[in-house]
Amino acid sequence: MNGYSDRINHALAFAAKHHDMQVRKGTRNPYVTQPANIAVILTSYRQDVDTVVAGVLHDVIDDCVRGGWTREMLSDRISDKFGEGVLDTVISVIPRKFDDDGNEFDKEERHVDFLARLTQTSEQARWVCAADHVHNGSVILADLNRTVDTESVWSRFAVGREGTIRAYRSVYERLLEIGFTAPIIDELRAIVVALEQFDHPPVTAR
Repeated sequence: MNGYSDRINHALAFAAKHHDMQVRKGTRNPYVTQPANIAVILTSYRQDVDTVVAGVLHDVIDDCVRGGWTREMLSDRISDKFGEGVLDTVISVIPRKFDDDGNEFDKEERHVDFLARLTQTSEQARWVCAADHVHNGSVILADLNRTVDTESVWSRFAVGREGTIRAYRSVYERLLEIGFTAPIIDELRAIVVALEQFDHPPVTAR
């Protein structure tokens, strides 16, 4: 018994089904641990059920187009099962791959567009965005602390160490700029600073 509502448990089961066989980047850990941890974070900050459900489902549309599922089909399923409000939140935190004219973004353009779109997002979407970055940043820090080969961690990301840290800093600063001052922003700031200041402790000679 995890104490979650039926809707959140349903969302966790839905995410587990669609993320089945996926693993976290550069690891063997099941990907579904990510949405489960997003639920923990949002619940710990006493967010409403729809916000938690959106957090659990936020990667399904972007990452689970396979096995006969299209983006449209996944969107329809989320809308039917969890409501238009949840779907709107999920869609608003997905970085777009194409601009309004159908031109494909490169990685930098995709991130810039995501930051710009945060201005139009709901408070719920900003919570999901913050929780996502808190969790992912925490995972990076934990992995850095577990290895002497920090490059093995940073090499998971196409933009490397500097680009990854810069992306986290820019999300934190953008959320502040648009007036998102919820308590989770302090946790996100601490993670950004820890990533920027990370210096692996020296290896003790044996």
